[in-house]
Amino acid sequence: MSVTIKSGKEIEAMRIAGRITGETLKVIEAAVRPGITTKELDKLAEEYILSCGAKPSFKGYFGYPASICASVNDRVVHGIPSGQVLKEGDIISVDVGAFIGGFHGDAARTFGVGAISNENQRLIDVTRQSFFCGIKFAKDGNYLSDISAAIQDCAESAGFGVVRDYVGHGIGRSMHEDPQIPNYRNNKRGIKLRAGMTLAIEPMVNTGTHKVKVLGDGWTAVTKDGGFSAHYENTVLITPDGGEPDILTLV
Repeated sequence: MSVTIKSGKEIEAMRIAGRITGETLKVIEAAVRPGITTKELDKLAEEYILSCGAKPSFKGYFGYPASICASVNDRVVHGIPSGQVLKEGDIISVDVGAFIGGFHGDAARTFGVGAISNENQRLIDVTRQSFFCGIKFAKDGNYLSDISAAIQDCAESAGFGVVRDYVGHGIGRSMHEDPQIPNYRNNKRGIKLRAGMTLAIEPMVNTGTHKVKVLGDGWTAVTKDGGFSAHYENTVLITPDGGEPDILTLV
């Protein structure tokens, strides 16, 4: 495993990529409403990223055809934007990345479409909360497994299932770098965290079982039991001397 430690100059470049990524999600959030298509959301995201002088990290990545992942309801991750029209009561997870100055930012949010059920709002809230429970341990000197355990405990104590098949990851010059960051305990302590590491931490949480399956398009992962799923992700910098982590994609 080769985990990169970013220099001060590299961190500043990542801040720019992270800011654009976070701003893109704000653009999407403002546009989510009943009647809009996921393809239209994808167009808005791509236009904003390009207007900032950046490029969409996802488009063309291993052949992926769009600038965002748009995962509606029981879609967990990697949903391909299409003519699907969002309806009142849906929830949509949007994952996006921006590449500029040689570095990537990566973040995801789940949004309610119009009025949503209390249970689905709780799912969204707990998924976000599990991220913040995890990054309490994203400090120089702690271990990767500390983050994973805290995420799992938060989500499962609320009665939800934590996805195992997809995990967080290191990020920098490449979209996916070492280390992998599970959102659950796997009996491995993982690496010791060091200042200058940049991590994309991303809980994916389901209303039912943690189990997922991939559809015939080879990309879209859905819950096996048809339950709804939420996703919350940020690019996080480990700071020196046990300091609080710096969230580069939170704007």
